[in-house]
Amino acid sequence: MKLKHAFIILFLFSFVTAKADVKLPVLFQSNMVLQRDKPCNIWGTADNGEAISISFNNSSYNTTAINGKWKIMLPAQVAGGPYQIIIKGKNTIELDNVLFGDIWICGGQSNMQFSVREASPKPDTATFNNNNIRLFTVGIGTDFVPQDTVKNGSWKIANAKDVNGFTAVGFFFGSYLQQHLNVPIGLISDNLGATAIEEWMSNEAIHQFPQFDNFYNTYLAPHKSMKEMTDDFEKMKSSWNKEYYLKDDRGLDQQWYKPETDTSDWKSMNQPSHWEDNELKDYDGSVWFRKSYDSFPKDFLGNTNISLGQVDDYNMCWVNGVKVGEGYGNMNMYNYRIPDSIIKPKNNIVVVRVFDAGGKGGMYNMFWSPYWAGEWMYKKGMQIDASKFKKPLVANAYIFGTPTILYNANIAPLTQLSIKGFIWYQGEANTGRAEEYKQLLPAMITDWRKQFNQNDLPFLIVQLPNLGKDPTQPENSDWAELREAQASALSLSNTGVTVTIDVGEADNLHPHNKLAVGNRLARTALHVAYGIDSIHVNPRYKSMQGVGDSIIITFDDAIVCKDKYGYVRGFAIAGSDNVFHWAKAYVKNENSVVIYNSNIKSPVAVRYLWSNNPGDIDLYNKNSLPAAPFRTDDFKLTTAGKKFSFEE
Repeated sequence: MKLKHAFIILFLFSFVTAKADVKLPVLFQSNMVLQRDKPCNIWGTADNGEAISISFNNSSYNTTAINGKWKIMLPAQVAGGPYQIIIKGKNTIELDNVLFGDIWICGGQSNMQFSVREASPKPDTATFNNNNIRLFTVGIGTDFVPQDTVKNGSWKIANAKDVNGFTAVGFFFGSYLQQHLNVPIGLISDNLGATAIEEWMSNEAIHQFPQFDNFYNTYLAPHKSMKEMTDDFEKMKSSWNKEYYLKDDRGLDQQWYKPETDTSDWKSMNQPSHWEDNELKDYDGSVWFRKSYDSFPKDFLGNTNISLGQVDDYNMCWVNGVKVGEGYGNMNMYNYRIPDSIIKPKNNIVVVRVFDAGGKGGMYNMFWSPYWAGEWMYKKGMQIDASKFKKPLVANAYIFGTPTILYNANIAPLTQLSIKGFIWYQGEANTGRAEEYKQLLPAMITDWRKQFNQNDLPFLIVQLPNLGKDPTQPENSDWAELREAQASALSLSNTGVTVTIDVGEADNLHPHNKLAVGNRLARTALHVAYGIDSIHVNPRYKSMQGVGDSIIITFDDAIVCKDKYGYVRGFAIAGSDNVFHWAKAYVKNENSVVIYNSNIKSPVAVRYLWSNNPGDIDLYNKNSLPAAPFRTDDFKLTTAGKKFSFEE
């Protein structure tokens, strides 16, 4: 008996001791880089009142944990290392091989996520082995409230193996800087494909804009994490199902999910769609959808799944009478695993109960899984009065399009870290709302700087490249409008925009030449962030002057025409009718171009490279960097008035 008691005491002691351990966020590991020339915070958790000390470079720094949290600021250090940092509480943590240098956060969507392995051309892989470049890839998470640590990740010393999976733009950018500055470079890859800018903005940042009010009031004002929302929903789910969601549905009573269900009175409707856009006008409640398949596609792991896309608002799914999944919330993507044991060789019956609690209902955004699109049979189940239906708060965790959830889980945990700056390659997901982006991007930059509390941190932007067909006539372009929105951020101090309109691929949203993008971005950094005035970046529009039937455009840098005949392509000119026509152009002197069209006698406006893909480009500076696209007019844009919308 005494042995048993001793074991229990030992167990309890070990549990308390483990709980008391000082802990660091995922970000702090051996092989990391800390920012040079700035005081650096190191922080973590421990028991309330626990004494914490940091030993570094023959000095000791001390604090006490308050409310389970602690933070110690190391004094500014010059570039160098390696160092050892020892953190002690009731336990000891050693960080080895730590360098001081410059830390850059690499944010954005798929073209920033695009890996070195996929890039072409690339330098000799032997150059990838560089002890003075350290890489950290953030394990992407989501949440509605700011988190203290990222989900996962580890610091790697640059080598051929680990570089290959890292962001290509980020690595080529960092490699160029390391070679030209000869200081350690730390790169934090914090990005995700197909994501919109509002997902990377903080709760406070989007609260400035009225179009986000419904979303903010529904999900962010309660100030609950996704876990808290899920836990709250699970507690009330049973009573809510009984009183609201599953009540009086004849489809459930008559088991319409069974394959043998009589469908002679069912109608047809194409999905993806909202049923209000078909014949079910102003209908709220449940609609049952049914479709037959002989076979199902398998995913890359060999599993069989059904992908419904987004469903407004709730759904249940059966295959051959067996329930394979259910979901709540119209912002999530629904993908359900189908057990092989229930799949038949032919005539597999898929049934989906879609429940709409107000607004539009149906399965939509099924373009992610076109196999499931097409004609479905349907029948109304239970109709409700949406004004009397209680909608629970559910943790919509759909990554693509949900505001703030990527900032909260992946940027907020970094904001106490001293850094050099940000590089940003994003915009493709916002081209349909380019005018709105002109407000969102500066707001995000300003807010990130505020959250990091390090003055005007450099923020460098990759402008969208060329994509699509070269137009036969001047046309409106949402990609051109997005490029203009990106360039508008130059009104903020310590910003730079890198032009890539000549290194894209007409038929590829993800062009391979990330080496040129990274190198150009690094040149922008040398100019903006490091103050090297001799580094020239892209020539930009400065002014225009009407002279007779011509317009003279002046740039802020010397320009050259690469066409051997001296013709400059890509200009369009408009007269008093505001209709644009292709123009002829030639370089007048080292920084100006003359633009004209013999059919337009009194031109009023000029546009340059104003299309998704302007084709061949002739105008560069002496460092072979292309002149930036621009327009001189203020005509209404095609994306004017198009903004984020949210349906509760």
